[in-house]
Amino acid sequence: MVSPAFILTPRVNQVSGVVVNAAMRVHSLLGPGLLESAYQACLAQELRKRGLTAETQVGSPVVYEGEKLDLGYRIDLLVENLVIVEIKCVEAIHPVHEAQLLSYLRLSGKNVGLLINFHVVRLKDGIKRMVDGRDWER
Repeated sequence: MVSPAFILTPRVNQVSGVVVNAAMRVHSLLGPGLLESAYQACLAQELRKRGLTAETQVGSPVVYEGEKLDLGYRIDLLVENLVIVEIKCVEAIHPVHEAQLLSYLRLSGKNVGLLINFHVVRLKDGIKRMVDGRDWER
């Protein structure tokens, strides 16, 4: 029998590819130097134009000892309810940015996320794909 994770993997990869392609388009039109909110809005619009659902500023509660606590954590973009996109506009990506995305993956139960830093000359240098390998088979 084929596991659910194996079935979803091609779709997750397809969605991730569309997000990267859309981000490249946004970056080529706007360039670096704007606020994260501008890139977030434009990327969400570009993804919707491509037929994907893209939710912005999705709340992500912390579950502590069985209780959901809304502490104000927000996922920048959730695409097709599969891929988390964390947008940055910083000089360099640091481990704390990667830890933030990994935390959002774990809090949301999603497995794949993209960390996209628009404050670069070539966007390919600002994209990092991350996978939370815990419970991959669920």
